[in-house]
Amino acid sequence: IHLNVSLVNESWDDDHRILALVECNSTYALFVFISKKPKPSSISDLSFEAAIPVDSYFSCDTEPIDNCQNHIIFIISFKNGKLQFKIEIGVESSNFASEVIWSKEVSSSSKLDFNWLDKYIGTKLGHSQKASEMSEQSSDIPVLRHHLAHGQANPNRESILNIFVGTWNVNGQPPSVSLRPWLSCDEEPPDLYAIGLQEIDLSKEAFLFNDTPREAEWQKFVMEGVHSKAKYKSVAVTRLVGMQLVVLVNIKHYQFVKNVAVDTVGTGILGKMGNKGGVAVRLELHNTSLCFVNCHLAAHVEEFERRNQDYKDINARTNFKKHPQSVKDHEQVYWLGDLNYRITDLNTSQVKTLLGRQEMITLLKADQLNQQKERGHVLLDYTEGDITFPPTYKYDLNTSTFDTSEKARPPAWTDRILWRGEGIYQTAYRSHMDIKISDHKPVSALFKSEIRVIDQTRFRRVHEELLKKMDKLENEFLPQVMVDQTEVYFDLIKFREPQTKEIIIANTGQVPAEFEFIKKLDEATYCKDWLRIIPYCGTIDPGSQILITRHFVNAVISGQKCDIKLEVNLERDLEKVYDILVLHLKGGKDMFIIVSGECQKSCFTSSMLTLCRAPVPILRMTDEQWKQAEKMDSRVLYSVPREIWLLVDHLYRY
Repeated sequence: IHLNVSLVNESWDDDHRILALVECNSTYALFVFISKKPKPSSISDLSFEAAIPVDSYFSCDTEPIDNCQNHIIFIISFKNGKLQFKIEIGVESSNFASEVIWSKEVSSSSKLDFNWLDKYIGTKLGHSQKASEMSEQSSDIPVLRHHLAHGQANPNRESILNIFVGTWNVNGQPPSVSLRPWLSCDEEPPDLYAIGLQEIDLSKEAFLFNDTPREAEWQKFVMEGVHSKAKYKSVAVTRLVGMQLVVLVNIKHYQFVKNVAVDTVGTGILGKMGNKGGVAVRLELHNTSLCFVNCHLAAHVEEFERRNQDYKDINARTNFKKHPQSVKDHEQVYWLGDLNYRITDLNTSQVKTLLGRQEMITLLKADQLNQQKERGHVLLDYTEGDITFPPTYKYDLNTSTFDTSEKARPPAWTDRILWRGEGIYQTAYRSHMDIKISDHKPVSALFKSEIRVIDQTRFRRVHEELLKKMDKLENEFLPQVMVDQTEVYFDLIKFREPQTKEIIIANTGQVPAEFEFIKKLDEATYCKDWLRIIPYCGTIDPGSQILITRHFVNAVISGQKCDIKLEVNLERDLEKVYDILVLHLKGGKDMFIIVSGECQKSCFTSSMLTLCRAPVPILRMTDEQWKQAEKMDSRVLYSVPREIWLLVDHLYRY
């Protein structure tokens, strides 16, 4: 059921709207379509705009319009917003509203599964979202998406957004200091935050039960520490034991975030437990897919091979429920965390001496991550910015002094941020020495990222052009055939004297045409028992033709012509032969062929009782005499049929 409507107070758009109530698997959704015509005549006149599930968040209402008696406002409220439509008062609108209200009542009393809407609900509908923005969802039509993805009439434009990525191993410390020196260190607010924390809780309870109050505490401190010049909204928060990843977006971009998904991978004890591993968030911002991975890899200097394997496990086992499912398939990936790679072949004293001399190049050559990357063992496709800050591990608590404990671990750049993908430009990579509550220092990186944004005007134009092109291609590539005759008449059909008729089916389209004679409704076979078609199915190549012969003998198929014989064989009494054949084209339309003919009366197909009442030889009987004999109304009645008497007489004489 559907209804023609128009948006309220949308002077920027002259398009018409159609609301359609759609049911699938006992759940309902309201689909919104755009139509350039008041009454569309074909599917090409429509473009998909939005799909609104009729769920617990859904409601509808009406409001009168001042000084207007012919129209009312139809209000639809749903989880992410509200839309108002102007509808004409009448039976049609009343029936539509009743059906919508009924679907809401039915949905309220059952468990709902709207998985079938996943391919339609691509964007979040905001309170002020315009219909042209909602139409972005129509790019989920597979063929359109294919054309757009391959740059054919691409409606995208590049927009530069600032992405702040931060990582910090908090060493099990509770949040007790402001995070503004770390998260708000830049003059301008970023468009998106991705904050990775490690070791937020080192207790046994967090390890065994994967539950900790620290998660909410650290999330609260992160929200309080973001830039004060902008407002941010949480996109996703995910945690595995002590690893936590918080992704925030500037509220002005929130409506353009879609298809958010999270996953966690444990690589700790037995290769599965969550004391080590990674947590990941994926999303689509405008028309670009982003993935953030926060990891905590194996510790200790000598365990670099274990760290390599941890990375490979996280990369391979991360599997999002949204497409794309793997990390590598995203357009932009940011890998952050406590990677735990150390400085090798140098003791603590040597490292501190080289740091004092600012010999960073020598130290970075001894960095295990750089060494393993050069050998192709880890993060091969990832890029890291130039490191100009001091090692971030290990410090005495509440100081900026390297480890003075008995173990005196050599300083190392354990906390890193890397990226892969096109259109990513790092503008800052630094540590934050003023935050001292942990034995690690926070690290942050600022990126200018090229995000594909759909130009709505261009998108609408491209969308319409592609739909027209698809409609034309669809028509061109439908199977098309011509039949030289749709009525076949057989001459006088005699007992056991088969007749043959032929028709020609020619493929006039651009694709092979698969044909088959199919049975009609409530019938057991595709033709009557006195008729045979050989072959009854087949394939015709473009530009070829097939000769169909209707008869009672077998067909011979050779070359590009196929003799399909339509055979009539009279085995019983038939006053008239008549049948309608249904010629079905796979992917095309059905055609109907009428078969008819007259049957010659025969003693071989007549009953003994009828023959006993035949006043004259059967071939000389009129139709009226034949009917009287069949109905036993004939005045003539012989003891035996004339034909039987003649046969016996012949045997007696000769």
